[in-house]
Amino acid sequence: MSLSERNLTRRYLLWCYKTTKEDLDRIDRYFTQLVVDERVFDLLSKQVGKNSLYQKKVDDFKQYMVMKEKNVLPKKYTDSAKKVLQPDYWYFKARLAALEKVIVEFLGVKELKSIQSLYETEMTRRILEAREHN
Repeated sequence: MSLSERNLTRRYLLWCYKTTKEDLDRIDRYFTQLVVDERVFDLLSKQVGKNSLYQKKVDDFKQYMVMKEKNVLPKKYTDSAKKVLQPDYWYFKARLAALEKVIVEFLGVKELKSIQSLYETEMTRRILEAREHN
């Protein structure tokens, strides 16, 4: 493979990885958020005293958590027991695993690690540069 072909292949695999990982992250991030939110809620709940305004904020946060879970469960699972994956979610998981194997085959393990790191850096940059929507 010529250097030009290698560069084109790398860019294509980078694009495939990015778009597939974004699709998967759109769902997975909510499940990690739920774990974090639960811990935050536990800590906030311990602060509850006699202040009803504070208690309302904590209660509102709990409602937000409940709605978030209700909205995201059907995006990952087809059943309430959380055992059967949605076909789209299953596809994204399988596609990402396949892409990671292909990246290693074409470019090597070091390049896979580089692409993964670039993705995480970009996602972090987007978060830090995001403007609040009012």
